[in-house]
Amino acid sequence: MGKPERERTLKDNEAKAMVRLIRVSPQKLNLLAQLIRGKKVDRALADLTFSRKRIAKDVKKILESAIANAENNHGLDVDALVVAEAYVGKNMVLKRLRARARGRGAHILKPFAQMTVVVRQVEEPA
Repeated sequence: MGKPERERTLKDNEAKAMVRLIRVSPQKLNLLAQLIRGKKVDRALADLTFSRKRIAKDVKKILESAIANAENNHGLDVDALVVAEAYVGKNMVLKRLRARARGRGAHILKPFAQMTVVVRQVEEPA
């Protein structure tokens, strides 16, 4: 009983991880996505570990989750993984008001972002 299993959208040598409500603007998060895109996972983890950005800790967790999915769910070799895709999207925006002079109010927008990381196993050239 239950729903039929959906067809897999990724290839057999890929795995992904996705996080939805990250409390940072998508523009700032995209800087870290560009930093890791196309790199081997051990190099990307090292770059995120020593990054000075506040959100780098959370991006590292997402990448570690994608690596764990690749290893445990799909049986891929961790040493041959590369960050194939890392992309960022907008999510909800909290709208707040700040009191200003003469009875007015100023809008404060607190954006949230979402991030998807896809890792792919590549074959080493012999």
